Amino acid sequence: MERNSGTGRSAEAQAFARSMRELKERSGRSYGALARDLHTSTSTLHRYCTGEALPAEFVVVDRFARACGARPADAVELHRAWLLADARRRAGAVEVAPPVEEGDGAAEAADIGVPGAPAPAQAPASAPRRTGRRLMLAGVAAAAVVALAVGVGWLPQTGRADPTAAAPSTAPGTATATGGATGTGPATGPTASQAAPETPAGPAATPAESGTSAGATGAPTAPAATGGPSPASPPLRAAVRSHVWAAGCDHAYLAEPAPSAVPPPPVEADAPAWAAGRKAVHAGTQIVEVTLLGTGPDPVVLEDLEVRVAGRRAPLRWNVYEMSQGCGGGLTPAGFTVNLDAPRPVARPVAGNDQGEKIEAPAFPIKISATEPAVLRVVASSTGCDCDWYLDLRWSAPTGSGTLRLDESGRPWRISAASPDRPVYGYAHERGRWSR
Repeated sequence: MERNSGTGRSAEAQAFARSMRELKERSGRSYGALARDLHTSTSTLHRYCTGEALPAEFVVVDRFARACGARPADAVELHRAWLLADARRRAGAVEVAPPVEEGDGAAEAADIGVPGAPAPAQAPASAPRRTGRRLMLAGVAAAAVVALAVGVGWLPQTGRADPTAAAPSTAPGTATATGGATGTGPATGPTASQAAPETPAGPAATPAESGTSAGATGAPTAPAATGGPSPASPPLRAAVRSHVWAAGCDHAYLAEPAPSAVPPPPVEADAPAWAAGRKAVHAGTQIVEVTLLGTGPDPVVLEDLEVRVAGRRAPLRWNVYEMSQGCGGGLTPAGFTVNLDAPRPVARPVAGNDQGEKIEAPAFPIKISATEPAVLRVVASSTGCDCDWYLDLRWSAPTGSGTLRLDESGRPWRISAASPDRPVYGYAHERGRWSR
């Protein structure tokens, strides 16, 4: 999947496109040959290399670097350039649109040097097509690194509230930050030790919003022995994506409406809005990706990730809607797994696999800074409860130490196991309806 930048392309997107062109020219390969390795069209690859579009997924950048035979240092530079351009896009500096698949003639003509060959024209937007798979930045072999470097300050994502989340679970007195925004007053609600009643409950109704969700609650503690006073706010920021699908397509939601009232499944990027409109809840599994970056001149050490369960209820007796009836590939990202049914859930590191090549499991401590971000991928699951949960990230820095709460804009995330007697629906595109 790509993000179209059009005439509103940013300087960061242009720098990324320049890096791609340099690697392509150095490799001596054609657009067509590289596009086949990337499982995309030559026109799409041409738009990446001219700055007309930006890959929406890190895995596309990684595959391109490998296909070009990039040296590790060059691959890291390309990844850095993509991260900057993607951060600028997420911050709203670049208008985005769904991907458009066009004919490949113009791109091939430009590749072989046909005089006067035009750049591919921008066609009207059509339904997006997901072909890639998301890859956690941490732990990729050779060309990738645990934390990719960037050369400018953090460009935070815009916060989105999740209508499926439960009431806020923020300790009194903590400063709340949404997608890196300025802190507001303390939120109220049950703490992690105050579990919700053991009764079924539907999701709280909040306005529907689309896009990427982000939320973090910082709670600095006493200064470290080697540092000065504790900072007024954590020296790091977090951008959170809570509607991540396995392989970019495999996920399921619980929703109360009947199939006739539920629209077709969206692409992953549109999942927050689709779920909000149905008041849907993640069915059994939720994947969360957290991008972390320091905000000051000093490095920050991520010490540990602690799982908090704010409430457990009986599983929802709603219909199960599968977003795909079969997808996948050779990539299993490394990250952390969480069993929310355990009495004391913990985040366990697990290795990944990329077409037979092992991706090392992430391991704390992890150092980040204003130029070295890290991305943590957490896969949480439940087979026995309707759970409200969040994460506490312990950190330390020369100025002090503390805990950064990772959640849905001040509210816990929510997963519900599917009752075994509830119907499971997949969307039959040839018939235009949901079916069992």
